Amino acid sequence: MKIATFEYGGAKRIGVVIGKEIVAANYAGSMIDLIANWDSQVGALKGVAQTGKRIPLSDVRLLAPVQRPGKIFAIGLNYADHIAESKMETPKSQVWFTKAVTSVNGPFDPILIGKTGPMVDYEVELVAVIGKGGRHIAKENASKHVFGYCVGNDVTERVWQHRTPQWSLGKSFDTHGPIGPWITTSDEAGDPHELGLRCFVNGQKRQESNTRHLVFNLWEQIAHLSQAMTLEPGDLIFTGTPGGVGAAMDPRQFLKAGDVVRCEIDSLGVIEGALAAEG
Repeated sequence: MKIATFEYGGAKRIGVVIGKEIVAANYAGSMIDLIANWDSQVGALKGVAQTGKRIPLSDVRLLAPVQRPGKIFAIGLNYADHIAESKMETPKSQVWFTKAVTSVNGPFDPILIGKTGPMVDYEVELVAVIGKGGRHIAKENASKHVFGYCVGNDVTERVWQHRTPQWSLGKSFDTHGPIGPWITTSDEAGDPHELGLRCFVNGQKRQESNTRHLVFNLWEQIAHLSQAMTLEPGDLIFTGTPGGVGAAMDPRQFLKAGDVVRCEIDSLGVIEGALAAEG
């Protein structure tokens, strides 16, 4: 099932995506509430998908499926080609940073180049959405804790990223966490380690890889994070980006106002945002 947050007729709703159409669910809570109460709600959602009024996706505005996650964690240096282009060694332990929840952005909304952060870069990533929360989750059980997946762009301001050993500020500018276009539930998405992903800038392919090339796979990521903290419904995990980022090009190619970045992952969909200068 594909579950989206969308705006239609001035109202924000949750809906089920069916092909090029969406059906509004009769659910007043947030996406996080829905995820937390999924077992009691999934039957009603399946029913409305069959009988509800279908609205063309072209008539709605798709929003970030999870508007305000409790936590966003992202892993760095998790594809061999990206490690090589970064001129760094393969990490022996997982390298984690946070993105501020205020960085979350809609799948087709503008991406802002900050007044104080002009060196903006793209990073296509598979994003996992936590379903069943927990602490000290075993790697063998980690798949049971994922609600679904979406496409993400870990937009990064490179100067702010490397000012300090902690990357979080450079990863947390407003609008620098586009996700979507919806959440594809785990049962429909299939194996998250067999998904092709690509990123285009103004139609030029910059990144292409497959999640089978993750250095630390998603199950290992969940097991590792949950040793330190309780994962909760709606938390987001950005699973890493492959090689091809603008900062590694010669000469370096940072994004500028008017550029359009398109990120796509097999079976999960496409997000696309135009760059704009902060007003």
